[in-house]
Parts: sequence; C-alpha cells; structure tokens
Amino acid sequence: MKKIVLQTENLSKSFSSGGALQHVLKNIDLELYQGDFTVIMGASGAGKSTLLYALSGMDTPSLGRIVFGEQAISDLNQDELAVFRRRHCGFVFQQIYLIDGMSVMDNVLAAGLLVNKDKKAVVRRAEKLFDAVGISEETRRKFPAQISGGEAQRAGIVRGLINSPEVLFADEPTGALNSKTGFDVLDVLTKFNEQGQSVVMVTHDMRSARRGNRILYLRDGVILGECGLGKYVHGDKDRQEKLALFLAEMGW
Repeated sequence: MKKIVLQTENLSKSFSSGGALQHVLKNIDLELYQGDFTVIMGASGAGKSTLLYALSGMDTPSLGRIVFGEQAISDLNQDELAVFRRRHCGFVFQQIYLIDGMSVMDNVLAAGLLVNKDKKAVVRRAEKLFDAVGISEETRRKFPAQISGGEAQRAGIVRGLINSPEVLFADEPTGALNSKTGFDVLDVLTKFNEQGQSVVMVTHDMRSARRGNRILYLRDGVILGECGLGKYVHGDKDRQEKLALFLAEMGW
C-alpha cells in the first residue's frame, strides 16, 4: 500500500471580491501518495493553482485541514509555514524567478544554504542535480539573462530539489516554453519521479498531463473526477486515448 504523503479534510478557500464572497475551493477531501506524479487539470478559474498553493503551504485555507506527513500545516502561522516549505517542499513555476544578479549555481546554493549550513554538502548535491538535468559547469557560472529558457527552467528544477523535498510542486512548468524545450523539461520531471520523487503538477496541456500516473480534474473548486494512467511510457497511444476520453467525460 502506498504511503500517504499529504491529505486534506474539507479544504475550502474563499475570497472577497467586490463585496461578494467567491468560493474557489469547496470541501475537498484528498489523499496524495508518495512517489506519485499527480496532475491537476481543469478549465481556467477552476481553482487549480489555488489548490496547489494550499497543498504546499503557500496559501492558507479558509476552512478545513491539511496534513503533510505528520504535520498539520493548516495550524501553522506564516513564519512556521515558511520554515516548513523550505525543508519539505520544492517549487517550479511557469515564471522561473531566478535572481538576476546571481549566477545559476549561486541561485541554487542560496536556497540550499537556508536549510543546510554545510556548504560543501550543498555544493555536492547541487553539482549532482545539475549533472542530472544536463546543465554544464560553464552554464552554472552564467547569470540567468545569459542562458536559454529551457536551461533556466531546468535550473529552477534543481533549485526546487536542492533540499530533498518530500513533494515537488510544479505550476504550469512548461507554459512559457516552446514544444521542444517543454518536452525536455517534462523528461527531467519524469526522470526524478521515476527515482521516487513525488510530484504534483498543475497544467492545462494534455502532453504534459500524460506524464502523470494520476490525473485530478477540477471544476468550480470541486474534484469532479480522477483518472489513473499507470507508469509513463513514451509513445503509449493507449495512455493518450485514455486521458483524452477521461477529459472528454469531464467536459474538457
């Protein structure tokens, strides 16, 4: 039986807009499992990113409970959440947010040294991760403005993994990339997942979604359905057809 890495109970999120209350997430009960590549899909405004941010402690729910491992993160204050995220969560965003005035390597080390003060150990892990994503030593010494979008996103994945997070959260990680570069980034995410890294990814792209073994479909703040795809195999037409049929049933 798979280990539960994160679960929610009656997770709800509301915003006040123009004097009216908007319910973005509605009483979501969810279990996420260690080693899964979970994909969250849905139309624009369905609550996908809001759910991702709540699950990762980047946002706090209006109601309900979130348990990450053994820790009820919905009970933590903002300072406690910041420390928790550094130690247990990794993040990859559509916009990469590397710091312009620092080299690619220093961007990663800055994140690692927030958790581990042993610089030699952080450097060793960074070098291992850079090797794994195919970023050369020369590129690591460059500044973000001097590298390609694909290299920057792969560096963003390294930064997200530097502290060995239990879960890597990815919000539209290929949304700003061309098809070839996006495919390379998906290969990197798939590679780490195959090594045991739990991944939760928001996407609107079917090609990206096919990398997941579990697809959750949101509509109006509710999980309308889910689809199990099993282990990713490149070129698996049955997988592609199963996902397409599921999305059609969901009204995609």
